[in-house]
Amino acid sequence: MKVLQRYFTSEIVRSVLFTLAAFLALFAFFDLMNELPSVGRGGYKLQHAFLFVLLGMPSYAYELMPIAALIGTIYTLSQFAARSEFTIMRVSSMSTMMTAKILLKIGLLFVVATVLIGEFVSPKSAEFAEKVKLQAKGSSISQKFKTGLWSKDVIRADGASGDIVGSRFINIGEIRPDGQLVGVKLYEFDRNLHMTAQIQAARADYLGQHSWRMDDVVQTDFVNGTSTEDITGSIAIKKFPTKSLVSEITPEILSVLFADPDHMSAYNLWAYSRHLAENSQHTERYDIAFWKKLVYPLSVLVMMALALPFAYLHFRTGGVSLKIFTGIMIGVSFQLVNTLFSHLGLLNTWPPFFTAALPSTIFLLIAIGALWKIERQ
Repeated sequence: MKVLQRYFTSEIVRSVLFTLAAFLALFAFFDLMNELPSVGRGGYKLQHAFLFVLLGMPSYAYELMPIAALIGTIYTLSQFAARSEFTIMRVSSMSTMMTAKILLKIGLLFVVATVLIGEFVSPKSAEFAEKVKLQAKGSSISQKFKTGLWSKDVIRADGASGDIVGSRFINIGEIRPDGQLVGVKLYEFDRNLHMTAQIQAARADYLGQHSWRMDDVVQTDFVNGTSTEDITGSIAIKKFPTKSLVSEITPEILSVLFADPDHMSAYNLWAYSRHLAENSQHTERYDIAFWKKLVYPLSVLVMMALALPFAYLHFRTGGVSLKIFTGIMIGVSFQLVNTLFSHLGLLNTWPPFFTAALPSTIFLLIAIGALWKIERQ
């Protein structure tokens, strides 16, 4: 059993990595062709385009891992069948259940690799790729918004902790690649939605621990009293060279507003979803993305289960190439169904976990049904 496990592992890992490398090379070529028209604009040069494309590869590796596992496993098992190795293994008392256990152990390696790429490598590389592109072009993140970037926050009694005493709307003119905020406007309200203050700052830098340092600050305080005799007396304008701001808004949360939820880590999705919930905003899109992030690595096991029946199929014509083509079609179908259900779940307000898990469940049932039919024959 150990000899077979090592043999299966070496052959399948080699095939999966080769398939994944082929897909990545193809997508890298298309991305490079897409970036070439931007070369020469500002300081964006060819080396920046190559670096941008290279930094985008971890995201593709995460998305393509299930398809690569499917095609690589199909190819390996088809080769075993074509060389009659699989027949000899079956004659030597290797059952379908034993083969499934071998594939399960191999699949767990790819699951771990997928989790590591999706949770740690892909989000960081995608964020760094955008910074490289923006710095080279000399542009800021929020220039595409005519009125800047808007976000909502809560005001707590003791800064970052304590009871909620009000709400705050934040308008940011620009977010520079280094994370500095330019043209910051804050509109603060109490629990009764009465405006209590308007704050303008030329710049804001993040200091960590939910603390920002604002420079060139002009603060207008509004005193909401019962008397309306002297309206000018209820307004106080103050100026500060620097002023600290404690807010739940962090650079990570701001970066979420420009990032594709599918390319974010599960932790960032959870943190941003909690932030939206605390501010009474819709969280469905990020909840679905969060559960997809947890369920998607397990789809590698589903794809490898779908590949197992191909070892028992014998085609008179086509052979391995026909099986690989069928595997590609199954992989593409899985990606389409996965994307389709994400949109359907968002439109129909399905439970996020149900939306994320249903595509993998459907394909797993197909794999079980195919294996059951083969066993019956």
